[in-house]
Order: sequence, then C-alpha cells, then structure tokens
Amino acid sequence: MLVNNAAVMTPHPPATTSYADWQAAWRSTVEVNLLGAANLSHQVAAHLIERGATGRIVNVGSRGAFRGEPDHPAYAASKAALHALGQSLAVALAPHGIAVVSVAPGFVETERVAGRLAGQQGADIRAQSPFGRVAAPEEVASAVLYLASPEATWSSGAVLDVNGASHLRT
Repeated sequence: MLVNNAAVMTPHPPATTSYADWQAAWRSTVEVNLLGAANLSHQVAAHLIERGATGRIVNVGSRGAFRGEPDHPAYAASKAALHALGQSLAVALAPHGIAVVSVAPGFVETERVAGRLAGQQGADIRAQSPFGRVAAPEEVASAVLYLASPEATWSSGAVLDVNGASHLRT
C-alpha cells in the first residue's frame, strides 16, 4: 500500500506575485504534490507487478482541486492533476490487481493551517461546513484506511470528498 500524502502550499496570488516567485511556487508545488506522487506510484506499481502482488494506492488530494484556491493556484492545479493521475492509474493498474483511489479533504486541523484557523479567518473557514468545524486528522485517516482495505477495491478510480459538506460537486 502507498499513501501519497505529501504536499506544499506556497502563497502566490497572481495579481501580486512577481514572475520569478510565481515560477518558483509552481515548480516546487508541482514537484512535490504531483511528480513526487507520480514517481512513487510508478515505483510501487512496478514492484507489485514484478512480485505478482495486489495492492492499493491512495492519493490525498484536496477540495481545492474542484473549487480553486485563488491565493494558491498551483496547489489547486496540482491536486486536480493528482486526482486525474489516480483515475488514470486506476484504469491502467486494475488488470494487475492494484486499486487506486483518492480523497479530497477540505480544511483539516493541522499545524500547517493553524494560523489560518485562528481568529475571524478561522471562524469563516469553519462556517464553510454546515457542521461548523473543520476535519480532525483522524477523520481523513479513517477514509484513507477504508479506501486502502480490500473491501474498497470496487471504489478504484473514485475521488471521495471528505470535507463536511463544505464543497459539493455536481
């Protein structure tokens, strides 16, 4: 099993970011959020196929892939690409018994976003969900654990929203 959960998110609002900083943000974000996951997925799949073993790949994307991130466009784009990668790999690797799925969490209460969850900005973020809060890390981990289980094989190719109804896709 592989869980692709690494991510970087450098602010780079298009209207106020220099071109050099814009390029740097895009390069580092795509390198970690997309290419790191793609490279690891390739190597894990190759290892499983060589051994004749089944397996699971779970990508941790973001609701930002579907609703955009105005101050972090490279983050949103890289997570959208990660979801597309997961769906492509799901089709390609199914004949080898490898299921590939993704989760798309909303805000999760972690150290990385602690500053954004403070004060009025935090209240506004929590209000995005009708539950009036953000996810605990354990809630996302539970979804990943299920999707990595043999019982979730038929979910291969799916993108599971784990965002407390803060963003509904149609």
